[in-house]
Amino acid sequence: MNIRNYLDSTYLKTPKQAGLEEEENVEIVLKFIHEAIDENFKLIMIRPDMVAMAKEVITKANAVTLIGTVIDFPEGESEVTAKLEEAQRAIDNGADDLDFVCNYKAFKEGEVAIIKEEVLRCTKLGLDNNKTVKWIIEVAALTDKQIIQLSSLIKNVIISNFKEEVYSSVFVKSSTGFFKTEDDVPNGATVRTIIMMLENASPLPIKAAGGVRSYEEAVEMVRLGVRRIGTSGAKAIANGEDSKQEY
Repeated sequence: MNIRNYLDSTYLKTPKQAGLEEEENVEIVLKFIHEAIDENFKLIMIRPDMVAMAKEVITKANAVTLIGTVIDFPEGESEVTAKLEEAQRAIDNGADDLDFVCNYKAFKEGEVAIIKEEVLRCTKLGLDNNKTVKWIIEVAALTDKQIIQLSSLIKNVIISNFKEEVYSSVFVKSSTGFFKTEDDVPNGATVRTIIMMLENASPLPIKAAGGVRSYEEAVEMVRLGVRRIGTSGAKAIANGEDSKQEY
């Protein structure tokens, strides 16, 4: 198995979150971009303000590495119009994948109409521009029942409004990696949560993000049926080592 084909190498920290000056943080992003090119990873996942830079570097290198970015990250609470505007800027700057943070807090409060509208409109924008769309549901913030319900809701919006040929371009994704849990409870992908997502989002593909820190864990996810894996330790995982990264 060539695990590199499944890895979305990820760096999403702001300078403040990383405890760095802006220039230092940019250097880390550049390191991740060059590493993704050199290691033949599927994609480099970065913040929206870094997309144009990544596009320039990848184009200059004549590489095929895809560029992904996050939208309404990490809380997902913005109005749908704000999500659409941010996504359009990312598209204009050269993003290939748009990972939207679902308004999971609204979902937990029973505001299902909000979820239906943002999934429909944002997915349409992405697909109309030939982009891959992913919906981050933040599994650590949800109960098992809510994981099942939200995965099913996203699936139902897609199959009710889009043709079957585009289903493979709309993912349900586990985590932002930024949600804070108590008592060191996992805040990313676990076998338990991924199985629930696979069973209830199908035929939409699943991205396991957060918590995958070794080659063995990555392989296990792929064998379960996961199509993409988000990790800030992609190089270590690809080389059969354990990642020391948080995400």
